[in-house]
Amino acid sequence: MSAPKRYTITAALPYTNGPIHIGHLAGVYVPADIYSRYLRMNGNDVAFICGSDEHGAAIPMRAKKEGVSPQVIIDKYHSIIKQSFQDFGISFDNYSRTSAEIHHETASDFFKKLYADGKFIEETSEQLYDPEADQFLADRFVTGTCPKCGHDEAYGDQCEKCGSSLNATDLIDPKSTISGAVPVLKETKHWFLPLDQYEDFLKKWVLEGHKKDWKTNVYGQIKSWVDDGLRPRAVTRDLDWGIPVPVEGAEGKVLYVWFDAPIGYISSTKEWAAREGKDWEPYWKDKDTKLVHFIGKDNIVFHCIIFPSMLKAEGSYILPDNVPANEFLNLEGNKLSTSKNWAVWLHEYLADFPEKQDVLRYALTANAPETKDNDFTWKDFQARNNNELVAIFGNFINRVVVLTNKYYGGVVPEPSELSEIDNQTLAELQAYPAVISSSIERYRFREASQELMNVARLGNKYLADEEPWKLIKSDEARTKTIMYVALQIASALATLSEPFLPFTSEKLKNILQLSGISGENSWDDISSKEILLRSGHTIGKGELLFAKIEDQEIQQQLNKLEATKKANEAENKVIAPQKEITTFEDFTKLDMRVGTIVEAEKMPKAKKLLVLKVDTGLDTRTIVSGIAEHFTPEDIIGKKVTVLINLAPRKLRGVESEGMILMTETPEGKLVFINPDEANVNPGATIN
Repeated sequence: MSAPKRYTITAALPYTNGPIHIGHLAGVYVPADIYSRYLRMNGNDVAFICGSDEHGAAIPMRAKKEGVSPQVIIDKYHSIIKQSFQDFGISFDNYSRTSAEIHHETASDFFKKLYADGKFIEETSEQLYDPEADQFLADRFVTGTCPKCGHDEAYGDQCEKCGSSLNATDLIDPKSTISGAVPVLKETKHWFLPLDQYEDFLKKWVLEGHKKDWKTNVYGQIKSWVDDGLRPRAVTRDLDWGIPVPVEGAEGKVLYVWFDAPIGYISSTKEWAAREGKDWEPYWKDKDTKLVHFIGKDNIVFHCIIFPSMLKAEGSYILPDNVPANEFLNLEGNKLSTSKNWAVWLHEYLADFPEKQDVLRYALTANAPETKDNDFTWKDFQARNNNELVAIFGNFINRVVVLTNKYYGGVVPEPSELSEIDNQTLAELQAYPAVISSSIERYRFREASQELMNVARLGNKYLADEEPWKLIKSDEARTKTIMYVALQIASALATLSEPFLPFTSEKLKNILQLSGISGENSWDDISSKEILLRSGHTIGKGELLFAKIEDQEIQQQLNKLEATKKANEAENKVIAPQKEITTFEDFTKLDMRVGTIVEAEKMPKAKKLLVLKVDTGLDTRTIVSGIAEHFTPEDIIGKKVTVLINLAPRKLRGVESEGMILMTETPEGKLVFINPDEANVNPGATIN
């Protein structure tokens, strides 16, 4: 571990148009929290900063949809998000919001400084305008076809399929999301940051200065942008929601959210410093401070090109040392979607799995989308818990604590001379802090989490090889030594697990009675000293660190997703258009009767077909119907149904079908009978 220093760690500001889901956690907040906790444990001065982004165009869009004011939306979701983070154990030093007065002041002052220094260019240009809604359209209020990849649901600022940053006027076949109208171009005046003037700076700072130490996905996207040539980008917008542009002649205009939001890191730091009696400026203006932005890949351009250009233009701020952006996390094979409710929402997870915060933290870290998009599945979540946390980590701790209490009344025994295997095991243990540190400091949190699990594996192997439960009667001295060594591993796990599994770490420290004792172990202690838990120290009683997750708990989550999937399919289902006009005479040719199903069986070797015997009142006839995926034969015997009886017979898999059962489909996609059961009618009654 390097010498202690000052760090400013930022996590992407979440939009307050919905709750936090697992994609946000895996991409940004869990890795940022692991990194911040690790740095604090090693004596560094850390400001871990975040807050709600409350000026995005998605917020007034949500407000219009729900029929409320944007303030109602941001207050609702800010509260949910902040509480979810707190309950989940994300250790922000400050969680602010961009509607706060200090943020409005900070963003306005930042704009005015650049304005006074002549850093903006002022242009009158044509912007998209909705003639029906009578307003200019913010980028998120416009959708169309991406000119780069052809995706037909691109937004006016970005294509979420290919990741390209766009201008709304670049879209092919644009339309307004407010009214559905085709927008027109209308002149308006705005201020622009001339990014093209910062190309040389960006090439030297990023492309030359960080080629080796920044992630390839981040570096590659920056290089692609710069190589393509940068263009001036508007910093103001025609909207009634946001921070008013603080200059004359800008009435009805607000700061563009991409300009105002990253300044939220600075205003949140100011808020924290004022509360803690600190000076905020060293965290943003001292060259010895290390600034790190944790973001998802959709924010790379804003944090690696636009925000650094803003900081460079202002002149007094440090630049980020690293921007370890992650790729996207999918859910059960499909892209996470807030609008489609295809997500695992954090506040719902905490309600369904109370006291299992660390299970989700571990599952998301072990499967983190660090270099490519990854898929979260509930089965993998269950396996990570049952096969790793329970069977490896929890099993080792349980055995050590139970045996120590059973053999020695919970007192750490006095060891005899250490054997070669004892010394070798302790030497391996002492090497792990450096290994885990190396992974964390290179932002390889998935790798680091597996090294942590390897410490528990080391303990399990040591106990399995030495078998103290067999030696207790024949070699008491050796058993004491084995348990002493095993307790050193358990103590190391209590410390090393803290960044990854903070709730588990705290529980384990309480079990081992580590809190408050003289010489409580630090990260470096594990590497530098053999004795972590001294002889004569008394530990507490055992309790399970992790509980097995049963199949029915996972099935409940899968059922919830299946219901969401069906609801989305129903919502998106296109109603069949009206067929060609028919005549009354044509209609009267159809002979529809009430029938009763008197027999039913599955068609052999056919997944969808049932062979029915139907009493039509005139006769009992055979009808082959494709309903086997919706009904079992025993479900439908005795059912009254509507039957078209004068349909020309047709052979299906060798069985002649002599009619058709009339049916329809529910919004969830389930077939149902057009059912005369409720009417007091007999077989043979005609349908008029």
